[in-house]
Amino acid sequence: MPTITRIANDFLSVDISSLGAEMQAATTRDGANWLWNGDAAFWTGRSPVLFPIVGKAPDDTLLVDGKPYTVAQHGFARRREFSLETASETACRYGLETSDETRALYPFAFRLTVDHSLDGPALTVAATVENRGETPMPFGLGFHPAFLWPLPGAEGRPHTILLDNGAEPLRQPLENGLLSQRRDPSPFAGGRLTLDHGLFADDALVFPENAGSGLTYAAEGGPALTFRFENLPNLALWTKPGAPFLCVEPWHGTAAEYGGARELKDRPYTTTLGAGEQARFAFTVTFPT
Repeated sequence: MPTITRIANDFLSVDISSLGAEMQAATTRDGANWLWNGDAAFWTGRSPVLFPIVGKAPDDTLLVDGKPYTVAQHGFARRREFSLETASETACRYGLETSDETRALYPFAFRLTVDHSLDGPALTVAATVENRGETPMPFGLGFHPAFLWPLPGAEGRPHTILLDNGAEPLRQPLENGLLSQRRDPSPFAGGRLTLDHGLFADDALVFPENAGSGLTYAAEGGPALTFRFENLPNLALWTKPGAPFLCVEPWHGTAAEYGGARELKDRPYTTTLGAGEQARFAFTVTFPT
């Protein structure tokens, strides 16, 4: 059975499961939990870590040097039991390493660590990927945290996403879970998007470029969550229409393109590490005080 590790300070209490190193709750000192609760009526996820792919592969099949491997949407890390490596009052680290089971899905020797740490009202979630093999290792890495919509205490208020860079990034629509090769006009105006469930009628909003390194998710005249992204150039927003959550998803890597390359190394925004190399990816979310 998965175990839960709790980290806390005077502002926040955060619970993390050993299954997928997935955050289960993020509670401020007023008792409000800002994270989605995983209600199976809508979606059982809460904050999965996506590895070694983000999104889908055609027919759930990756090619690595021409050899097929079956990998489900968003990869296998979220379904694996991690080992608790370190823990203190305000931080913990979970790790996952290559096994016979992972090699059958992804033929590389890797180490993936996921750190959760608190600094005042800010939570940072960081993933570090290390290539422990002798050959170049391609992968995608993403985060998929789901926060309440409406935010606590903000029922009935309009909710918005405001990009720090004020941009209007083009949307790349999904076709059966794969990225279309076309770009659609941006739903942002001057970096601002007013959220509406109708926006998600055709799946997630995916912005492969120009969404920047930070944003604010807020209720007008109410609470706000601010985000900063490290080494995560792609952004997606997602919910199931009518569901009371919004996923703010920073990625490095996307789903395969419809009709595009099937090789893992050729997927959009794939990272490839040489032997012994590692890469870090992180987001920080700051909660109301």
